[in-house]
Amino acid sequence: MAYLLDELKWRLRRALGMIIGTLLVGYFSYHLVQGDHGVISHLQLKATVAQAEQVRDDLVDRRSALEHKVTLLYPDSLDRDLLEEQARKMLNYGHPDELVVFDNTL
Repeated sequence: MAYLLDELKWRLRRALGMIIGTLLVGYFSYHLVQGDHGVISHLQLKATVAQAEQVRDDLVDRRSALEHKVTLLYPDSLDRDLLEEQARKMLNYGHPDELVVFDNTL
């Protein structure tokens, strides 16, 4: 009878070790995927960074277009057509026979 109790204790101890090990592996696997620094968080962060880089690129393009328009208004490189366009836009002036189309993309 003592032999059976010893073998039962040995088997329970062995099974308990395997159960605890399996639970630990499951716990760490879950947090590897779902945790604050897990795979899903990393993918979401990469998507956010890509979106912010796209916004930055759009703003850089817009800024360069505006800088180009400003350089055309400098006295040493004055573009008379752009100056007339800006004056008409600011003064809300146009000839009666003209068709004015406003483009608000910039």
